[in-house]
Amino acid sequence: MLYLWVKSFHLIFVIAWMAGLLILPRYKLHQLTSKPGEPLFETMKSASAKLRKIILTPSIILVWVLGISLIVINPAIMSGGWLHAKLLLVLLLSGLHGYFVATGKKIDRGEDVPAKRLKMLNEMPFILLIIIVILVIVKPF
Repeated sequence: MLYLWVKSFHLIFVIAWMAGLLILPRYKLHQLTSKPGEPLFETMKSASAKLRKIILTPSIILVWVLGISLIVINPAIMSGGWLHAKLLLVLLLSGLHGYFVATGKKIDRGEDVPAKRLKMLNEMPFILLIIIVILVIVKPF
């Protein structure tokens, strides 16, 4: 029963994390359309800071803690290659999270950031999520 509770909360925080990762780059792209001190810039700066502090940071921490807890509770899940692939993709997703946060802080300071790269990378969390869900549900290997 403990395993199912941990798995449920793991999934809840994965959803929260993904929602945050999908919206943070959008906030920053809107922020890039204005200059520091302008209302839009300051509104997006404040909104993205709250998103980071209230949703993104707690969610990534809990996703990792609960995910590792699932492995500790049920080490048998390590037997499939699907979990290793999933962990690799979650590491990539975590790196993307770090990139978004670092890029967002540069934007907050008024530094020049290539909007095109941010637009392109904004789609990556969803693509990685699709692959991760297929690995978890289908377990192709």
